[in-house]
Amino acid sequence: MPPENFVGVTNSDLAFKDQYVFQGNYNGVIIWDVSNPSNPVLVKDYLCPASQSDVSVYGNLLFVSGEGTGGRLDCGTEGVQESVSHDRLRGIRIFDIADVTDPQYIHNVQTCRGSHTHSLLKDPDDDENVYIYVSGSAPVRPAEELPGCSSMSPSEDPESALFRIEVIQVPLDNPAEAAIVSSPRIFEDLTAPPVHGPTDAERAELEEAKARGEFVISIGGSSFVLPDNYVAPMIAAYFGQEGVTEPTAEDTTAFREALPDIIAQMMGGGDEADEDRGPNQCHDITLYPEIGLAGGACEGYGLLLDISDPANPYRLDAVADSNFSYWHSATFNNDGSQILFTDEWGGGGGPKCRETDPMEWGANAYFTIDEEKKMHFKSYFKLPVPQTDEENCVAHNGSQIPVPGRDIFVQSWYQGGISITDWTDPSNVVEIAYHDRGPVSDEQMEMGGSWSVYWYNGYIYSSEIARGLDVFELVPSEFLTANEIAAANTVKLEYKNAQGQPTYKWPPSFALARAHADQMERNQELSAEQIAALRARIDQAEQESSQALIDGLQRRMNRLRMNDSN
Repeated sequence: MPPENFVGVTNSDLAFKDQYVFQGNYNGVIIWDVSNPSNPVLVKDYLCPASQSDVSVYGNLLFVSGEGTGGRLDCGTEGVQESVSHDRLRGIRIFDIADVTDPQYIHNVQTCRGSHTHSLLKDPDDDENVYIYVSGSAPVRPAEELPGCSSMSPSEDPESALFRIEVIQVPLDNPAEAAIVSSPRIFEDLTAPPVHGPTDAERAELEEAKARGEFVISIGGSSFVLPDNYVAPMIAAYFGQEGVTEPTAEDTTAFREALPDIIAQMMGGGDEADEDRGPNQCHDITLYPEIGLAGGACEGYGLLLDISDPANPYRLDAVADSNFSYWHSATFNNDGSQILFTDEWGGGGGPKCRETDPMEWGANAYFTIDEEKKMHFKSYFKLPVPQTDEENCVAHNGSQIPVPGRDIFVQSWYQGGISITDWTDPSNVVEIAYHDRGPVSDEQMEMGGSWSVYWYNGYIYSSEIARGLDVFELVPSEFLTANEIAAANTVKLEYKNAQGQPTYKWPPSFALARAHADQMERNQELSAEQIAALRARIDQAEQESSQALIDGLQRRMNRLRMNDSN
């Protein structure tokens, strides 16, 4: 269970370092010691509200995203009520975690659209810096609050905060000097993507929201209910300009009518020259520095980026799909020849895995990457078992599991649970394992489920939105052998971040040899007699190796005894 100040508040993403799990929460960060994965121990709960509080780590540094308009520079819990305030934090917080029991808040980097998520890049050729790629999906803050911020269209203002990401350089010897070093416009020349529009059920839900007096907006061809934490400051700003201190019903109606233009201005619309432009921000950018590539899940597009120069990424390819509502996250396979993207249709707050929901919507899409760095679509995958009306469910975050010779992916689906799939053949993705807690409530829709799930050093960790931290261990099945699991568990990482992908490397081991033998048997690459002979030879080699080790230790002990007697 989450600690007291975090109960009932959304748990978000995870990061890992040594034996610690860092769990983001809309109220701050929770740090767990998982030396014993069966019994995680709370090390620290750091109260510092600013949704989403996505986290990443490197060395003794912890980075935390802040995007909500109520986040404060001083980590206070009273929020920020003013439409313009110099107390507001929207960007990246930086903490020193040399002592994980006592994190020290050392710096922040403010950005025009805040940080919904971020990605940490450690360049293999640069030991002096790390880089943070910031994805901010909120409206642009006023220039009066942060100088230089502009919500005008790029056709009107070339320095617009729209249609770009931010790259922060963090000097490792002085992280307090971290600052934005570039704002790459990786969306240049992209046109508006195709959209599938709402289902009949979604249209009905939107009409019900309007009837309740909620504010419904349209962005990129999709309609959403505007969250309360966005409505309040917008109302304050709107009526503040009009000099209205106590809005009447008529005033509220006027605001509702003006809202489409307000949103269009904030999100980069309203200019005829830009009506056909593509996305103006990414949701997630997964960085794979060892191959020099990144996968950008960017609203209406999936992007492939070159990150060989960390401060100046550029686009190599872009794909769009009318079945995808909101490109949310990306994952490469280990050799970088394939990439998958997830679609967070509906934003994660609704039931999108019902029997009546299209299997291509709110799913994963799989692509191969050719030598020219172009992506080629292969297939979709969505949870094969329908979920209920009381369960928010759609494709969300996950990671590769280092099973040698195969591409195995563990993924969260909110209240759909977690699913493990084999996508070695991207044209034929197969679910091989799952875990489903069931709905938070059987009577009504309540937000919950697995926000994100990742493999780390032999275990699978899931950030459960409403119920804390779940820890899983793989068990053998017809789809995954004990030897494959043992070989995966020989891979050890010093740290892992949600949007940073390492290259998995397997040390030589007999588990690795046996895993390959199991796969050759499964794939019918050798006859039964050949498989038996291969396994016998592996067993013999292990026995000979073990005996040689024992003999060597015995000889050493004998020498030590002789030295002691002399």
